[in-house]
This record gives sequence, structure tokens and C-alpha cells, in this order.
Amino acid sequence: VCNIIFFLLLVVFAISFFGAFDIKLPESWSNKMDATAEKTTGLLSIFFMAFTLTLVSFSCTGPIIGTLLVEAASQGDLWGPAIGMLGFSTALALPFMLFAMFPTMLQAAPSSGGWMNTLKVVLGFVELALSLKFLSVADLAYGWHILDREAFLALWIVIFALLGLYLLGQFNFAHYGPADRSVGVTRFFLALCSFSFTIYLIPGLWGAPLKGVSAFVPPLFTQDFNLYGDGFKEYDDFEEGMKVAKESGKPVLIDFSGFGCVNCRKMEGAVLDEPNVKAMIEDNFTVIKLMVDEKRNLPEPITVKEYGKDMTLYTYGDRWSYLQRYKFNANAQPYYVILNDEGELLSGPYTYDENVARFSEFLEKGIKGYKK
Repeated sequence: VCNIIFFLLLVVFAISFFGAFDIKLPESWSNKMDATAEKTTGLLSIFFMAFTLTLVSFSCTGPIIGTLLVEAASQGDLWGPAIGMLGFSTALALPFMLFAMFPTMLQAAPSSGGWMNTLKVVLGFVELALSLKFLSVADLAYGWHILDREAFLALWIVIFALLGLYLLGQFNFAHYGPADRSVGVTRFFLALCSFSFTIYLIPGLWGAPLKGVSAFVPPLFTQDFNLYGDGFKEYDDFEEGMKVAKESGKPVLIDFSGFGCVNCRKMEGAVLDEPNVKAMIEDNFTVIKLMVDEKRNLPEPITVKEYGKDMTLYTYGDRWSYLQRYKFNANAQPYYVILNDEGELLSGPYTYDENVARFSEFLEKGIKGYKK
């Protein structure tokens, strides 16, 4: 549900940047802060003036800050949003500090105008592209299949192609007036980057791994048409996978993953899809992939004990998350372990690390342990 809300929120931000409407806080708020700043002195006055600036500029800063907060809330990644906030606050404060130190720089400062509108539209395209990531997570978790890999890539290709055309002055949104056909050097190189990225995405429609964006696009198993070959067989049920492993006489590679797990997609693209690793897994393991955020309901709720309290498991995601906590005392994804067909640990755990050599050693240790 949160991912759907974040998707809608980012779409609203993008539409706002395209000029359909402005997101503004009530003017009474900024007037009150401004009046308070005039009545105070010292650091307190500076604080209220800065707060007034924040309220006045909310229509531009809100979508940017909102995106960073969405990332922190949905993915649990604190460093990325923290660095983004630091960069944003530094960029906002630096001009005022420089103008205070060197007042003559004000004469050379660029005035507001078309470049700000261009920046807003470019950010609108980026917001629109990022919003699809959150819709994709919800789509995977609930099994809707409305935004499989081909559909996602097709939308990204169109979005970034339109961004390139906009930067080349081929069209403009009505709110900002007619398109300016004269293109500066900066816009030209930005358009070049956008078109290059568009071309890079196109082979993904036929199953190309696209390792550079594997953390954002839906996984390859949602691809209906794949010229690059299918991946190794994965079982999505623990008991079924363990039964197959005993019948086939192979060790079990368990992959605790999640539809919304960015690092899981990065591991799959950078490590598990690497030809040598992929061949080793196909030849030697029964793979069980358990999604801890799967929303599919269990046939019947299961009541378990955890930390001395009764807890009810309603979905398969609840069940696999509990299994990871109960059996391996871990709750982070990706999380890889190798077991024998009796459920005994042979190798691991192995967490997020895109070092192919180390992951290969982890697999080899499991193979040797099983042969013993």
C-alpha cells in the first residue's frame, strides 16, 4: 500500500513540475513566519528567515525533498537520502553564504527565467520515471502483472526519449510557453545522455540483462519474451524445494529476497546472472527463492511463537520472513545460505556483496560440504 501511495505522490509531483498546478503551502504560514522573523534578533531571527524561505519555495523544493523521504521510508536506505539532503541543503545555503561574503557577486548572479523552468521539467521527467519503480514493487508483491519488465522498460524508453526531445527544443508544455528551438551546449549534452540511455534500454525488451539499471527494473523472470535464455529454475516454496533437492541429490541454495529489495536486484544482475556463477548454480544446486514481502495469502493463517508472544502469519511473505528469523536469526535481504537436504547449514550466510569471486567461493564451499 505504501508503494502505491508513493507512486501516486511522485506522479503528482511530476505533473506539478510539468506546469499543471503549483504545490503551495498557505500564504498565512509564510506571512506569520516572516512577521516572527522581524520581531526576533540573532540566531533565532536567522532561523525564522530560513524557515520562511523554505515555506515560500515549497512548490519547488517539496517534490525533491519528498522523493528523498520516500526513498528513506520505502527502502530503508538512510545514507542515500542523508547525502541527498546534505547536498540539497548545501546547494540552497551556499549562494547566500557567498553573497554575504562577496556582495559584488550579486551583480553577476543569473536571474530567474527559462533555465529554472527547464530544470523543473527535467526533474518532472525524472520523478515520473522513479514513480514506476514503486508501482513495480506493488505489482510484483500482489501479482497483478500489469507492469512486467517489458511494460516497465517501454515506459522508461518513452519517458527518456521525450526528455531528449524536450531538451532539444522539439516541444514544451503549455504552461511555459512555446518551445525554444535554440539549444545551448549544456542542453545538447543532457539530450545526448538521455537519448544514449534510451538506446541502452531498448535491448532489454528482448531480455538483455541491463546490469546498469538492474536495481530498478523488474526482474528477468517477469519477461515474457527473452532471446538471451531463461535463468535457472527457482522454487518459491520451501517444502517443495527441499523435496526436489532430496530427489535430485543436490544441495539447496536458499535466496531470501524481496520484490522491493534494490540490493537483491543488484546482486542478481551483477553476480547471479554472471555466466560462470549461473552455470555453477544450474549444475549443482536446487534453488529456493523466498520473497519476504509477498502478499499472497496463505491457505490458512498460521500462529507461531516469537519472543514469547503469539504471532499470526497471514501471507507467504510473513511465513518466509519468519522462517529467516527463526532458523537463521536474520532479517535482512538479500540473504543466501546453502543447506543439505536435511536442512543443515553447509555454507554461508552470504549477504549483499557484488564480488563474484567471493560468491563463487561461497558456492564451492557448499558443494564440497555436500559431497562430504
